[in-house]
Amino acid sequence: MRKISLVALARDHLARAREASSGRSAQSVYGGHEHTLRQTLVALTAGSSLAEHDSPGEATVHVLRGRVRLDAGNDSWEARDGDLISIPPQRHALLALEDSAVLLTTTTRH
Repeated sequence: MRKISLVALARDHLARAREASSGRSAQSVYGGHEHTLRQTLVALTAGSSLAEHDSPGEATVHVLRGRVRLDAGNDSWEARDGDLISIPPQRHALLALEDSAVLLTTTTRH
């Protein structure tokens, strides 16, 4: 068993994101090639984004800190601290409306 403070990790990665030219920083916190479930903490500075990309399968975004917008086709959803968004099974993008940290949970298709 392993315990991780997502609050501390979010704080550290937001600091890294502020120093990065991309405005982003990320770290896998659980999973990998040998697991079906994968969780990744992603920190984005205001205005930074994860550009439009294909859906990896079932996925959610849990906003740990800040405010983000998920765009998928003609639909968009805004979320803030504590909100959970189910990612639709289509191309989508994530934009940080303010400095934000999210926990991205995905499953791999077998």
